[in-house]
Amino acid sequence: MTDTPALLFVCLGNICRSPLAEAAFRKAAAEAGLAAEADSAGTGDWHVGEPPDRRAQATARRHGIDISGYRGRQVSARDFHRFTHILALDHANLDNLRALRPRDATARLSLLLDHVPGQEGEAVADPYWGDETGFDTTWAEVSAAAEALVAKLQARS
Repeated sequence: MTDTPALLFVCLGNICRSPLAEAAFRKAAAEAGLAAEADSAGTGDWHVGEPPDRRAQATARRHGIDISGYRGRQVSARDFHRFTHILALDHANLDNLRALRPRDATARLSLLLDHVPGQEGEAVADPYWGDETGFDTTWAEVSAAAEALVAKLQARS
């Protein structure tokens, strides 16, 4: 690990919530002038190599961000050393990450919304099975978390 924060956002398939969380964090960090790395991944392998869901892309686009070049990937053991923080978007994925975590892992694991005052212990809404409005809810949650994370990381530097 380096002194530069490196954050990995993790959901199940890496096509909806985690790419939006990555995009929201990248935007918040850039606006704040925070040097940080960000990526996203899934605990499942169903969408490896695929672009984000079209609805996620449209949501990001409405906020001035192009995520069409993102590609789904699965979490690997090396991620637990490469990243300083691994942020699960829900409890099931946090449990999966704990099971995958090597004994000598250095990354800090947490739920993404644990970083938002008043939302600790909550999961980010999964919009996959709903309509476009669910993606707006997800964007609001991941954006709030991104802002909170940036503030915490800036306070530590």
